[in-house]
Amino acid sequence: QVQLAESGGGWVQTGASLTLSCAASGGTLSNLAIGWFRHPPRKGREFVSVITWSDGGAYYAESVKGRFTISRDNATNTVHLRTNSAKSEDTGLYYCAAGASSAVLDYVFGRSPYFGVESWGEGTLVTVFQ
Repeated sequence: QVQLAESGGGWVQTGASLTLSCAASGGTLSNLAIGWFRHPPRKGREFVSVITWSDGGAYYAESVKGRFTISRDNATNTVHLRTNSAKSEDTGLYYCAAGASSAVLDYVFGRSPYFGVESWGEGTLVTVFQ
């Protein structure tokens, strides 16, 4: 089972850039999709974005589409989530998650309510301030 470790959280000013990284280790990534969920204050956990490792297909929640970019680095087995314009609503605890690509794509396209998470990271806190 793959292990995930997030980094890059912290305090970010509104409108500034933010990059989160998720390093994967201990497993085979070729059949997996790795993505991000976040837990804003006083709200439930929400899906942000995911990338399928085999072909780099990237998918986003409507709330972040156009502002966030997800990418993968095959050399370091790391997934990056970037925005060039952080907003206050981006504040939250961000978790990296991995699941089988087939299950994840069913979730992304609304065929299943389950992301099919096999591994979670411990989370990294992002606070966007004025």
